[in-house]
Amino acid sequence: MSAADNEFRPSSGSSGSPPLWSIARRSRYALQQGSRVALYTLHSEVMRRMNRRLQKELPETPKVVPEGPLPGQRRMLADIVKLFAEDLKAVENGLYPMPSDGTMTPRELLSTSRAFFRDVPQVARRRAAGAHQEVNEQADGFADALPRYYRQNFHFQTDGWLSQESARLYDFQVDVLFSGATAAMRRRALVPFADILRKKDQRRVAFVDLACGTGGLLHPALAAFPRLRGTGLDLSEPYLNVARERTPSKRASYVTAMAEDLPFADNSLDVVSCVFLFHELPPKIRRQVIAEVARVLKPGGSFLFVDSLQSGDVPEYDGLLSVFPQLFHEPYFTSYLDEDLTDLCANSGLQQQRWMTPAFVSRVVEFVKSS
Repeated sequence: MSAADNEFRPSSGSSGSPPLWSIARRSRYALQQGSRVALYTLHSEVMRRMNRRLQKELPETPKVVPEGPLPGQRRMLADIVKLFAEDLKAVENGLYPMPSDGTMTPRELLSTSRAFFRDVPQVARRRAAGAHQEVNEQADGFADALPRYYRQNFHFQTDGWLSQESARLYDFQVDVLFSGATAAMRRRALVPFADILRKKDQRRVAFVDLACGTGGLLHPALAAFPRLRGTGLDLSEPYLNVARERTPSKRASYVTAMAEDLPFADNSLDVVSCVFLFHELPPKIRRQVIAEVARVLKPGGSFLFVDSLQSGDVPEYDGLLSVFPQLFHEPYFTSYLDEDLTDLCANSGLQQQRWMTPAFVSRVVEFVKSS
């Protein structure tokens, strides 16, 4: 075992009090995640005030009406704290190393923050006008070769998924939405992944992350499992370019392709993952993606799934889930909320391996292909 591995090894002492190195690690983790929550909460508050001022100049939008209970701020903060506690526990259990979420230099942070605030009025104007097809108006026709469902300004964001400017800003925008907890939600997929790899030679595991975006799961997976190779697949070449910049590892490769038409042979992959993909797919495409995952997985292979909570997963969040597509352009989110994913996967030979585990506003599930 390497020195790096030993750093994350849980203590086997029986004294009942954690050793000094454990206290130091917990303090470092708390400082890191606490500062992230403070940073993104501050941006959220400034954005809220900007939007309040902008509303005076923009057309009035329909009133948002939740369909169910809404969690209070105290409940949401408690769930974020619980998520971080589970994340730290995984670190202490040696499942993956101490995270380095969103490490940016002060200059990068300032530049990204400025870009974020420049984009706030543009998002507000699209929301007020209901505009979400701007990417189809690009003169170069870049969007013409992409599926119709994909050619939209999801979340009313500038350029949709179709520019590197969007790619560089996207993770920051999502963290503002989720108070800096996004990376910890993604890492929940590494817990079952670690269990899978205990029984395998990492060097021989064929792993693909679908809709990898800028490498939000691929990067921590390769950091956690130092002999693993992984392929990030996405439909956006600009987002893959940013993923290459952020994860320059020789163990990472990238391919531009659709999740519903995977360029891999039958029974060729050991692990397929996807994070926050399915709620942005039309129902027909969801079924095609599940069928493709089942096709390319080896018998006994695992499909690691992380996405938004669904209706009834955590009843206190049902109202919040119902207003999300009203506040952001998420045309397929409502259909996702009531989709029986367990049944859909079972129909393709993917059996749910573990109970669904809520993680703040996300759900984590492992499906295994029948032998």
